Amino acid sequence: MKIRFMSGNSHKIAEVKRILAPVGVDIIAVPQKIQELQTEDVHALVKDKLIKAFGSIGRPLFVEHTGLYLSGLNGLPAGLTQIFWDQLKAERFASLVAGLGDAKVTARTVLGYCDGHKMHLFEGAIEGTVPTMPSGPTDFQWDCVFIPNGFNQTFAEMGPAKDEISMRRIALDKFADHLKTPKGAK
Repeated sequence: MKIRFMSGNSHKIAEVKRILAPVGVDIIAVPQKIQELQTEDVHALVKDKLIKAFGSIGRPLFVEHTGLYLSGLNGLPAGLTQIFWDQLKAERFASLVAGLGDAKVTARTVLGYCDGHKMHLFEGAIEGTVPTMPSGPTDFQWDCVFIPNGFNQTFAEMGPAKDEISMRRIALDKFADHLKTPKGAK
């Protein structure tokens, strides 16, 4: 099965391809950035992004948003994670979290799929902590400042091994199950 994924992030595209290829989903990348609604309400953000993406190409496709929810900031930055990251980068982000005295964080992916008639949302989340210093490559946004619970490496240090446990994996598994469900079956 071929399906379109719109994202301006080449790392996300590669990760999605790695995760979905073994289950028979062939990703057609639409490497286009969408102007995101600026809100902490991630469901509203993903729905808006999906409407814009579908309007742009007029074909079934999916989009996603992955954000961090810091315990020490009452769940922020949530849908505003990209803004935080663009302003702070790795070291300042880790320093900010260290200053909060609470390093607990949830990484959450919300994936939106439009089949041409209806929107479907799929979520995945994983708990972790933010280290006092970034570790690993810094080219894939905040992977260098997220250590999943039960592990001692950041996502960046794990490399593709993170695909087995990530929040994106959880959301994509739910999405793949939906795609395999016969039309009309629930």
